[in-house]
Amino acid sequence: MTQEYILHPAHAPRDFHIDYRKELNEQQLAAVTAVGQDGSLNSGPMLVIAGAGSGKTRTLTYRVAWLVEHGIAPGRILLLTFTNKASKEMLRRVEGVLPMDISAIWGGTFHHIGNRILRRHAKLLNYEQDFTILDREDQKDLLDACLADAKIDTKAERFPKGDVLAEIYSLSVNTERSIGRVLAEQYNYFSHLEEQIKKIQSRYGDRKREANVMDYDDLLVKTVQLLREHPEVGERYREQFQHVLVDEYQDTNKIQADLIDALAQQHQNLMVVGDDAQSIYSWRGANYRNILSFPERYPGARTFKIEVNYRSVPAVLALANDAIKGNTQQFAKTLQPVRKGGAKPWLVACADANQQAQFVAQRVLELREDGLPLTDIAVLYRAHFHAMEIQMELTRRNIPFVITSGLRFFEQAHIKDVACFLKLATNANDELSFKRIMRLLPGVGGATANKLWRELQSVLKPELGSPGGRELPVTHPAVPKKAADDWKLVANTLNQLRALPVPLLADEMIEIVGEGFYEAYMEAKYPNARARLEDLHQLASFGTQFKAVEDFLSQLALLTNLEADDASLITSGEQEYLRLSTVHQAKGQEWKAVFVTGLCDGMFPLSRSLDNLEGEEEERRLFYVAVTRAKDELFLTYPLFRATGGDTGGFQRPSRFVGEIPKTHYQELALRHQSAGW
Repeated sequence: MTQEYILHPAHAPRDFHIDYRKELNEQQLAAVTAVGQDGSLNSGPMLVIAGAGSGKTRTLTYRVAWLVEHGIAPGRILLLTFTNKASKEMLRRVEGVLPMDISAIWGGTFHHIGNRILRRHAKLLNYEQDFTILDREDQKDLLDACLADAKIDTKAERFPKGDVLAEIYSLSVNTERSIGRVLAEQYNYFSHLEEQIKKIQSRYGDRKREANVMDYDDLLVKTVQLLREHPEVGERYREQFQHVLVDEYQDTNKIQADLIDALAQQHQNLMVVGDDAQSIYSWRGANYRNILSFPERYPGARTFKIEVNYRSVPAVLALANDAIKGNTQQFAKTLQPVRKGGAKPWLVACADANQQAQFVAQRVLELREDGLPLTDIAVLYRAHFHAMEIQMELTRRNIPFVITSGLRFFEQAHIKDVACFLKLATNANDELSFKRIMRLLPGVGGATANKLWRELQSVLKPELGSPGGRELPVTHPAVPKKAADDWKLVANTLNQLRALPVPLLADEMIEIVGEGFYEAYMEAKYPNARARLEDLHQLASFGTQFKAVEDFLSQLALLTNLEADDASLITSGEQEYLRLSTVHQAKGQEWKAVFVTGLCDGMFPLSRSLDNLEGEEEERRLFYVAVTRAKDELFLTYPLFRATGGDTGGFQRPSRFVGEIPKTHYQELALRHQSAGW
């Protein structure tokens, strides 16, 4: 006779007297308190579509609290986030709700959780438990060592450096695409080197095992490998984690989705929270299909929509709801405002980028005079170089600002490198510029640069009656052999610049530097070479404003010297500052007043993103993210004319995204140069 043995919950239900109905709205409450069809805590797979400003973090926080209150031991819960800060904040909030120790909850980033698991089972993968994790600099150095081991003749043909190889391998691993496909789609100028790049990857893997080190991507790849190849380990963690919760699911890549599936496939008590309309990171491997295909991968999954928005005024949300309608691949939803009142957004047509910058700066000052602190205002743009004129105008008007999209435009290495070519072409005595250019060459350090400067000064300096000195030799004994080919390109580029008729024009010179040497240099050195090339084209466009290169270089120097230290401005707390940011960097933040600039086709959306429907739809999601950052006031601006490097520019069409919005959703503003204001 078979006897029945009752398995009790690992944790008896606790009564903390949390009034969930009081703390949550109806949509949040439904997701937080969801149970299985049989009324048990085995709720099964759940997809929570949480719109912008709808209280996503609150929903996750209270779901964790609800599970613990209803008998799930903290150690049986896994909370996956994209930043450790997000995880700590959620767990801090849970602790504030529950009067008990919840430290046993496994919470953190995918990489953090992978590291915890691998430390316990590294020997199964032929690693020791004390393996070291490579940072990006260590990874680059090891890859450079692998290049040296392989005896690849980088002199005969430009080969990607360690940083670029690391990015290629990372994209391949995280998206589960072949090396060949990654090269074809994102690094086509290296496609002919596919076999060599694969061999370096194999050697890199061997070197990591020999040194008992893992890189950042290994923490995911090897965790998935462990769970798949060692069933007993996979079973252990699937049994431990009775409930898996995932934040920002729309930003997961293929390998992260595989890790989630491997941990939740048995009980399927999986809650993923995200917003497909805010999936904007495909360039770093995120796959929006993970969230769209969730109901197919998990048949029977329930979908909850959280559409009540606590952030923005109704007019901003009305515009946002229509802004995203053009996307065919999405979960339809409508953001519903809690707030009342508020002004319609403004659509501002500007004569050109300079007038756009003048409008932004003037309106920012007016908002400040009306009592709105600068820290409550943000200027958003699609790409870093779109903010160049705005940075200039803010500097002229002494408006303090910080950049969250990286270094200020004129402080970036590639901008400074190209400027040095122009400086040396106009001033043969510029020793610093000459030495910076020399250090771009492989194997050239300070000592070699000093020697070349001593020996070539007489060639650079013009002779009596000669306007530009003699031509630089394309070979020189002081140039290391490995740098010979690059030196020839640099010498030819400088000779071409110095032979140009006076007055020298900045835009023409910048194009010569790019085509002669620097474009190929960037492709080998920088993972984001294409974006940097766009910066140089925009720099050339900026140069068309000046009648002579000396005026252009003077303006660059003034802008650089006047710029404040962003880090000290933020940490000092003594001064307000305006925020400038790409839309990507602005995700997850909010401001009372937001300017979305450069809204013309080719800039937002970017031209290179319009080759296919997926690219256009991601650009539309970016626009949606941009407008939903605004709480009270929203300004949409675009230039009617745009200068482009190498030609005279052209008239622009407003962004197609603006054209898709009903005119009833915004007010149009015409600018005039007069003292009456607007």
